[in-house]
Amino acid sequence: MAGGGQVSAAIDEESYARAAFSYLAEPGDLRLGGLIRACGAASTLAAIKAGELPDPASAGAAAMRAMRRWRVRLAEVPSPDEVADFCRTGIRLVCPGDPEWPAQLSDLGDGQPYALWLRGRADLRFSCLRSVAIVGSRAATAYGSYVASELAASVAARGWAVISGGAYGVDAAAHRGALGADGVTVAVLACGVDVPYPVGHTELLDAIAAQGLVVSEWPPGANATRLRFLVRNRVIAALAPGTLVIEAGQRSGALNSARHARDLNRRLMAVPGPVTSDLSAGCHYLIREWQGTLVTSAAEVIECLSPIAAGSAQALPAALGRDALDQETAAVLDALPARRGMGPGRIGHQAGLEPGTVLRCLGALAAAGFAERCEGGWRLRRT
Repeated sequence: MAGGGQVSAAIDEESYARAAFSYLAEPGDLRLGGLIRACGAASTLAAIKAGELPDPASAGAAAMRAMRRWRVRLAEVPSPDEVADFCRTGIRLVCPGDPEWPAQLSDLGDGQPYALWLRGRADLRFSCLRSVAIVGSRAATAYGSYVASELAASVAARGWAVISGGAYGVDAAAHRGALGADGVTVAVLACGVDVPYPVGHTELLDAIAAQGLVVSEWPPGANATRLRFLVRNRVIAALAPGTLVIEAGQRSGALNSARHARDLNRRLMAVPGPVTSDLSAGCHYLIREWQGTLVTSAAEVIECLSPIAAGSAQALPAALGRDALDQETAAVLDALPARRGMGPGRIGHQAGLEPGTVLRCLGALAAAGFAERCEGGWRLRRT
């Protein structure tokens, strides 16, 4: 696909530039992330097209090598209209500053995603407010698959989203458990959201998109590579308040996700297993060496995560009752319908509040257990 042309009315310059970066550079490029932070996405893209550095202070041999590396892929960048066309195929682009962008990704610093490509009906930001990342071995035993499925189903039934990587083994069991409980689950891929990888999970990924979200830093059509799985893991860890490891060997990729969670000051949990099983060695290591919390039930997972999830949304525990809510949050709660969903715009109209305030209050109400996403928008959470 050829780049260039005027930016379409359907996408602004900054968003288009961030979409372009997902073609030009691999995610997590700290040099590119620093330039975007310092100069803005649109100015950085214009400089790359011109073969110039946007920030003279960043000049140097390493910077010029990076510039040449980015420019190699310029021909792959789609036009603004082509990026906008993805929305017509059920794929959307979410960028920092958008209402759906999860603010916690900023903890990755200059390594945060340039943008995220999404396929699915759920709202990414609100889904992640009350969520747990569940990861583990691709070669899971019957024990590991059973535990992953049961824990995922139990936390999903309590209104928590399950985040994982869409792979075989523990990932698939966690996704299926959440789907079976009619919960929200998010699959973060190391390829384009329209690429069924692994191929055996085509139907599973479609089911996830229908009930939750398929997410990627890579643009539509991008194929998975070995390195991309490791790069992807930092996003899984950053999105959720905590990461739960179920079966992992000493060299498991799940430990890479766990390391990111630890470095990001997220809660780290692990399920113990037989001391004779190599697939439990990684979990026992996390508990012994990284002070991971040993958990055996959904109640223990939620107990470990609830203070963090509530704090990230600036929410009050539901046990405090409606009287503990501030005036604006209470007004949004009063405007919520009991059955059918209502969009944030209509909620704001009824509550007499601006969109930004409504979104903040909805996040707080979701984290506190008062509200939930549904088809058509938001409604009171069903108990």
